[in-house]
Amino acid sequence: MSEMVTVYSKPACIQCTMTYRALDKAGVTYTVVDVTENAAALEYVSEDLGYSSAPIVVVDEHNHWAGFRPDRIAALAQGRALEG
Repeated sequence: MSEMVTVYSKPACIQCTMTYRALDKAGVTYTVVDVTENAAALEYVSEDLGYSSAPIVVVDEHNHWAGFRPDRIAALAQGRALEG
């Protein structure tokens, strides 16, 4: 997989931890950005993308979601198109 996935998260977030574990298990490379320490990242996910809960997983400008979504992670790992 050539795409770099970014997970926007916050401390003590159970869904964030579950997302990291699922991404690790699926072999997906990702970077974690803590929105409590990065004001620009918080503005991006809340204002630009419209999310209000963590984690927010961003694959590219058209493929992103909030929350723990094992279905989306599996599709990403298999290289399938992500939908809804």
